[in-house]
Amino acid sequence: MAIIITDECINCGACEPECPNTAIYEGAEDWKYSDGTSLTGNIKLLNGNKIDANSEQEPVSDEYYFIVPDKCTECVGFHEEPQCAAVCPVDCCVPDEAHVETEEELLAKQQFLHD
Repeated sequence: MAIIITDECINCGACEPECPNTAIYEGAEDWKYSDGTSLTGNIKLLNGNKIDANSEQEPVSDEYYFIVPDKCTECVGFHEEPQCAAVCPVDCCVPDEAHVETEEELLAKQQFLHD
């Protein structure tokens, strides 16, 4: 499953540079699928949705750092544990029960993002 940042976030920013998928953004910041990935132009996401990887997307949160579920692989394919959770001083990077994925699905997502 993806990781989510709870509203207990103190906006310290420790998690953002640790993400190998550039899936973490500061609150109210627009984001792109192409940020920190090999995705570019018109793409078909693993969920079947078609999108321009270079187009700006709406922020997931306006108040604190957030993780884009479609880009989060829980660091599978990079590290043994989610790096955001490892560095978070207030333990607000937790599993997102709304986005449950198997290790195989997370690895496929990692390969899709960094083909």
